[in-house]
Amino acid sequence: MAALRLEIVTPDQVVLSTEVDYVGAPGVDGEFGVLAGHIPLLTALSIGTLVYRIGNKDNLAFVAGGFAEVADNKISILAQSAELAENIDAERAEKAKARAEQRLQQAKQQDGIDVVRAENAMKRALVRLQIAGK
Repeated sequence: MAALRLEIVTPDQVVLSTEVDYVGAPGVDGEFGVLAGHIPLLTALSIGTLVYRIGNKDNLAFVAGGFAEVADNKISILAQSAELAENIDAERAEKAKARAEQRLQQAKQQDGIDVVRAENAMKRALVRLQIAGK
C-alpha cells in the first residue's frame, strides 16, 4: 500500500508529521476517512478524535476546529488546537470540564453567559478525557 503523509499543525507548533496507512477525522459534516490515493478534499473540522493507523496500531489525537486538506497522498490537519493522546493532561481536562459545568449552571440563572462557548469548552474537555482514557 502506498504511504499517506499526515501532518497535524496548530498555530503554535507541528504536532505530528509521519507516514500513516489511514486517517479518520471529525469533519463538521461528520466523520471521514482517508487512505492513500484519496481524491483531493478540503473540509472544515469540528471538535473530536482523530484516528491515525500505522501498521496494525490505531493512534489517537485530539483536534478542535480548523481544516483538513487532502492532496497528493498527504493529509494536512490545520487545527486551532491539537494534542496527541500521550500528551493530554487529564487533570487539566477535568478542571476545564468542571469550569464548563459551572458556567453552564450559571447560564441557567443569569444572563450574559456565553452558552455556546461553555458548551464548546465542555465538548473539548470531554473529548480529551475520552482520548486519555479517563
